[in-house]
Amino acid sequence: MNQTQREFIVGTVHPTNRPGAARDQQLDDSLPPGIRHISLTMNFTRGTEDEFAASMPGYEAKVAELAGMEADLIRPGGAPPFMLLGFEGERQIIRGWEKKYGVPMFTSGQNHVLALRTLGIHKFIGASYFPEKLNGVFARYFTEAGFRVLAMEGIQVPFADVPTLPPMQVYDHIKRVFEKHRDAEGIYLLGSAWKTLEIIDQLEQTLGVPVVHPAPARCWETQIRLGFRKPASGYGRLLAEMPEAAPA
Repeated sequence: MNQTQREFIVGTVHPTNRPGAARDQQLDDSLPPGIRHISLTMNFTRGTEDEFAASMPGYEAKVAELAGMEADLIRPGGAPPFMLLGFEGERQIIRGWEKKYGVPMFTSGQNHVLALRTLGIHKFIGASYFPEKLNGVFARYFTEAGFRVLAMEGIQVPFADVPTLPPMQVYDHIKRVFEKHRDAEGIYLLGSAWKTLEIIDQLEQTLGVPVVHPAPARCWETQIRLGFRKPASGYGRLLAEMPEAAPA
């Protein structure tokens, strides 16, 4: 069937309302014609473990709302709340919601795991804008998923100020972490609010390894799930090459 003959509705639950969310949606706007987006938000404001840990009922309410709008695919966004559940705990939650609401779904964490596997990355360094304790949670999540996390290091910045970080400051942070772990097979960037889309290609070319970034990874899997294949250059290897997803 020619997928462009019908409209697909993709429902997304964004974690925040802050200005960074506009950049987060930048690649969604470049998806093929025939995909219509509906966006809701959790409106996280503190970015703390307590705020994330209490969020599952709110997420399910948003998922139910999107299912009621007849979404064909639902993307509960924001990696930290689901990573707190652990890799298996997250999978059980999503399977339960898929069964209850009859709509396929994937979280940010599940998407990132699939992207890493598809790119053949087994060991990587990660960077985020979260504190050390949450970075430990993220590292444990990926370890449970079967990866070797060589480092998961955050930039110290107030949660509300993340979108103001200069791109080259983020680039330099990632490069410093990578220099300490030259055996890394890839780079993982957790979070969509910082200005990192524009440095993906530069990182890949300079450091010689693929980069998994939330926005291109989400755009890639959305297309694969719905039967589309529209590459986009300038955002890293995953979206430029549009490979088939690795087996689950």
